Amino acid sequence: MRRVFLCSLMFALAAFGAVAARGQEVTPAEKERALLYLETTKSGVLQATKGLSAAQWNFKPAPDRWSVAQVMEHIAAAEDFIREMVKEKVMLAPAEPGRDVKKIDEAVMAMMPDRSHKAQAPEPLVPTNRFGSPEGALKHFVESRGTTEDYLKSTAGLRDHAVDSPLGMKLDGYEFVLLIAAHRERHTKQINEVKADPNFPKN
Repeated sequence: MRRVFLCSLMFALAAFGAVAARGQEVTPAEKERALLYLETTKSGVLQATKGLSAAQWNFKPAPDRWSVAQVMEHIAAAEDFIREMVKEKVMLAPAEPGRDVKKIDEAVMAMMPDRSHKAQAPEPLVPTNRFGSPEGALKHFVESRGTTEDYLKSTAGLRDHAVDSPLGMKLDGYEFVLLIAAHRERHTKQINEVKADPNFPKN
């Protein structure tokens, strides 16, 4: 009897520990906020690249700066890259208890779009014309964004795991989804900077 009681107690404590290790689940309001951010930043990319001619797509403000076409390719490639990293690394990482998720959510949305801090693209995301054309990159981005939105809608436990990020803090799966959207906002600003160059082709 004593052994049965101890086994039951150990099972209960283990179950409690498993629950305690889990992070809070993404709330409906948080999910809606992220979906809106994903949609808004997709619209921003589409608007910034609408109706561009070949000359406008390929104009480079300087030899060491990207054209709109190169930025678009980077955007499309990064959508896949970050989402797959969430699936393959973040969601398999251990829990990170005690994180102020509200504060970190806000930090992601404030820091990533800030163009006053420059960053070097990692080698897998450097433009190589992998989609064949700017239009091909744009099409891939739209399709990939749909996959990201579906992933957010259907995936549980996005708050349960966290890993280091380029922002210098640990992010959970939900925050990496916010980062995907914020990354697009950042590079939409870059596209608009290229278009604002005085030598940008008129047509």
